[in-house]
Amino acid sequence: MGLKKQSFIRGTFILTVSSFFTKGLGFVNGILLARFLGAEGVGLLMIAHPLLPLFITMTELGLPVAISKLVSEAEAKGDEARIKRILAVSLSITGTLSVVLTAFALFGSKWIASIVLADQRAYYAMVAITPIIPIIAMSAVLKGYFRGRQNMNPLALSDIIENLAQIIVIIGVVKLLLPYGIAYAAAGAMAASVIGEGAGLLYLFSVFKWANRGKPKETQAILPKTSHKGDRTLRDLLRIGLPMTGSGFIHSLYHAFLPLVITKSLVLFGVGVEMATKQFGMLAGYAIPLLFLPGFFTQSLSTALIPAISEASVDNNSRLVHSRMDMAMRTGLLVGVPCTVILYLWAVPLTTIVYHSPEAGVLLKLLAPLFFLHYFEAPLKAILLGLGKASTVMWNHIMTNIFEISLIFVLGSNVGINGVAIAFGLGILLQTVLNFFAVAQTIGFYFDFRILLKAGAGGIVLTFTGLASHRFLERMEWGQTAALFGSLLISLIAYLAVLQLTRALRSGPRTPTITPVS
Repeated sequence: MGLKKQSFIRGTFILTVSSFFTKGLGFVNGILLARFLGAEGVGLLMIAHPLLPLFITMTELGLPVAISKLVSEAEAKGDEARIKRILAVSLSITGTLSVVLTAFALFGSKWIASIVLADQRAYYAMVAITPIIPIIAMSAVLKGYFRGRQNMNPLALSDIIENLAQIIVIIGVVKLLLPYGIAYAAAGAMAASVIGEGAGLLYLFSVFKWANRGKPKETQAILPKTSHKGDRTLRDLLRIGLPMTGSGFIHSLYHAFLPLVITKSLVLFGVGVEMATKQFGMLAGYAIPLLFLPGFFTQSLSTALIPAISEASVDNNSRLVHSRMDMAMRTGLLVGVPCTVILYLWAVPLTTIVYHSPEAGVLLKLLAPLFFLHYFEAPLKAILLGLGKASTVMWNHIMTNIFEISLIFVLGSNVGINGVAIAFGLGILLQTVLNFFAVAQTIGFYFDFRILLKAGAGGIVLTFTGLASHRFLERMEWGQTAALFGSLLISLIAYLAVLQLTRALRSGPRTPTITPVS
């Protein structure tokens, strides 16, 4: 029994619903860690895996995106044999590389820690998270396969299983290890991540086996039948994957040295090492997760967008490409406006209630306006990948990382943690602008600017309604939490009412009528 292909809308809907639950579970996970470990412990977690993203990038070689694109193209042509070869070559590469790099990371852990850890107390957590490398690599290959098949159910359920398992283990293990010190408790939290990822991989593998049950052995076999076809498949995978690897390599190096750069810049500003770790924890562990929390709408859309754009591109259906691009950008706008207003206006109450850290609210408020562009950046990147412009994505990413880390050091050493937050926001600005112009130059960019007026009107109504209801609920003395979330609910209802009245929720025209940006 095979996997049933889903429509673009259905796949996006499934991923959006599952992302809502996984983001919520991830949010619960973050709250638990904040309560158990505090800002300093969360800072250790952020510092603990400096080279992990780099190792994962080197293991995956950008194959998940390549798999998604190539499998969707092969399925459009009905070439099942090519799909099996794609999966076979991908699993062989990632399996071999993950074992080698995991062994290197474990045996070289002392040396790695001495070079890149800004706080040596994070050593145990770094070792505990290392076994996750092969698990993530194999999961990524299977997820790329399911995305290419345009069946998002396995991805959705695996993410939920992963987060549930992680939360259960955290509750037990972190509380058990906390009396032995914050370093051991942080290591327990990292071990919980490994167990959660493992549970997700087991589910994905089970679904893959189930989907191929009852098939003849020759169609179940995942080894390439001829070396010639296997070599051609490898070239096709690397043609797309290597630019993604280059992008991921630079980005991973960036994240590997980011904790060190931030803490060093804060020390130069005059902050002690422990306080620098705490401030980094507030930024990376409190403020940034709140900013990314609403992004599951556009992230889900982007995940489904890559194979959908790729399939439309193979069929030379430019009308469908622009229709899906229009949907992605409208979604980014209509989701980004209320999220940005809420995170800016209620930054301090949110971080106070959720994390008991009003100081993190200042950082959240600084980042929220510039982070608005993130709701467009992910779909723009997905469109470029679907069009086969992986090298363009790579160079845009490299330029952004170089710009951002340079700015972080300059502003951090002169302004402090607020300067670091501003540098993050300006990095998002540059990334979005670069991807926008790349899309515009490739296929043109069509957009009905009337939707801006409608979303802007909704944002104004949301602001006044939210502030008025918050003041009213505070006078009712129902408590800070009830006042905050009650006013947020009222303001969101008002925003949706404006969108409904202005017909902003209707899909755009099937045939673009706006002059393209090029």
